[in-house]
Amino acid sequence: MIAAATARASELVLAMTALPVDDPFRARARDRAIEAWLPMAQHLANRYAGRGEPTDDLRQVAVMGLIKAVDRYDAERGIEFASFAIPTVVGELKRHFRDRTWSIRVPRRLQEMRLAITAANNDLRHELGRSPTVADIAGHLGVTEEAVLEGLEGARAYTSTSLSTPASEDGNVTLGDTLGTAESGFDEADLRLTLGPALAGLDERDRKIVVLRFYGSQTQAEIAAQLGISQMHVSRLLTRALLKLRAGFEG
Repeated sequence: MIAAATARASELVLAMTALPVDDPFRARARDRAIEAWLPMAQHLANRYAGRGEPTDDLRQVAVMGLIKAVDRYDAERGIEFASFAIPTVVGELKRHFRDRTWSIRVPRRLQEMRLAITAANNDLRHELGRSPTVADIAGHLGVTEEAVLEGLEGARAYTSTSLSTPASEDGNVTLGDTLGTAESGFDEADLRLTLGPALAGLDERDRKIVVLRFYGSQTQAEIAAQLGISQMHVSRLLTRALLKLRAGFEG
């Protein structure tokens, strides 16, 4: 039964490839060939289930691999379609895990280095009878120790820990609770240290106007009434004082 279905599916692919690219019936033949091979793609996707990715997503990836295989298949090379399609679909699934399941996006070379380090670690563990060192792995891969260390550092981005993870035995404290937050007081203290000398460089009246305006939150009219001068004069003095303060900051 399975053999007959496979033979029929293979015939559909061959029938499609026999049609010219501009043949109006080729698109329909292509759709029928893809539908016939869908069980194979879904079977391969199911083999990768349970590794942290939704099965539906894996099946979609497998279907995309199948479509690529159908479109790229060349019957004249004498290779059976299944022998060409299976590696193509599996390659798409592996690429999906390599590119899409990292918690933090890292450069492709670090992703590939992680895979190479994992394989080298397994090989060397059996060969040496112990856990390989960074130097062992570097020598095995023919790269520098710095490259191995960089790959190991990048591998930490493969998985992440939720901020909701309990950080205490009673579970009342989460990992997120232990993270620091921005403290505005430091910025304010730094501003005071910078502003103090600049204010000291102003004459007494200008300094009083700035303090009343920005620390006392008084309007220019209120300041004018308190100093016994016009509001227009307060505006000019305030503008001049602010220019002096800005010059002091930039200097």
